[in-house]
Amino acid sequence: MSGWNLKDIPAWNLDKFIEDYLLPDTRFRRQVRQAVHIISTFLKERCFQDAPHPVRVSKVVKGGSSGKGTTLRGRSDADLVVFLSNLTSFQEQLDHRGTFIREIKRQLEACQEEETFAVQFEVQSLHWERPRALSFVLRSPQLQEGVEFDVLPAFDVLGQWTNTYRPDPRVYIKLIQECQDLDLEGEFSTCFTELQRDFLRQRPTKVKSLIRLVKHWYQLCKEKLGKPLPPQYALELLTVYAWERGNKQTDFSTARGFQTVLVLVLNYRELCIYWTKYYDFENPIIKQYLRRQLNKSRPVILDPADPTGNVAGKDRYSWQRLAEEARVWLGYPCFTNRDGSRVVSWNVQVICGFPSAVLPHRVAHAAGERSLQRSGLLLPGSPSHIVSGYAPFSPSS
Repeated sequence: MSGWNLKDIPAWNLDKFIEDYLLPDTRFRRQVRQAVHIISTFLKERCFQDAPHPVRVSKVVKGGSSGKGTTLRGRSDADLVVFLSNLTSFQEQLDHRGTFIREIKRQLEACQEEETFAVQFEVQSLHWERPRALSFVLRSPQLQEGVEFDVLPAFDVLGQWTNTYRPDPRVYIKLIQECQDLDLEGEFSTCFTELQRDFLRQRPTKVKSLIRLVKHWYQLCKEKLGKPLPPQYALELLTVYAWERGNKQTDFSTARGFQTVLVLVLNYRELCIYWTKYYDFENPIIKQYLRRQLNKSRPVILDPADPTGNVAGKDRYSWQRLAEEARVWLGYPCFTNRDGSRVVSWNVQVICGFPSAVLPHRVAHAAGERSLQRSGLLLPGSPSHIVSGYAPFSPSS
């Protein structure tokens, strides 16, 4: 399959394509871990030693694709969230993160001049008065290529966290109230990086491989279409949702999973998806807020770690562009079986089942029916809010 493009890969070879072209090799993963260790040690032990006021780093958490275990081969990037004990509220994070980012930048450049590390930093300039992150590339003779970093200071609202931890509802009440007061919903998702990371990292290996395939497809769309497109994180969550609702087995047809994600993209006008792993409808304040969130205009894909964040974004035109490309892709060989038949997608609702107190079932059902009729995906005899056995005609038929 050397030199083949994804669109030319038949359905039964998608797993091999992922293994040969998308999975990072052992050496690559080791190099990224080494680079992350260098920067994490610097942030914890050296960075704030000379700061005018005492600064304590409570923890440094690796996020992004590197932390989630969904890195693509050849794409070496890492998000490092620096949790600072000096930040005691979301408001303080907003007000002071720029100061901490500038200090990190100053210390990195000082280390460069002193030749403290046997590595080089290419630090990007700060163009905003209140920057969200410091971006730089780390290069080393031991690394085949540079590793891109985004370093983000954050308020440590979760404290000492374990993977069986479920946040106290008061954490989310505080988040909701501050986000509403500041009119900045989704602004503080970095504070919940550990939850975001583990939500994906704990998935079966093949699900993470499917996420890699969807991310690769997204990058191909990005190269062809440019901006605007929906956030990549939204596609990652859509992949998890497709698997959870359509299969939930550790071994499954990659082609069916891939096709289901693209069909869900086609139905972006009605997507309304959420999870209750870290927050739910039990607390009345959170329940009332979720009701408002889930009744907003579609698409809605709530961040499983942060109920204030609709990771689908607000730009429906970006989804329209991606949906048009998805429709084209559904006619490609990657959705053709050995016998020449078309791959059939999983049965997946485009709208999560709402608690009756949030949205009446008849409303969800009617919304789903409108969606599938508009998209031309509603099949006779299938529930109207289900993506059921979609198999597109080939372009020549």
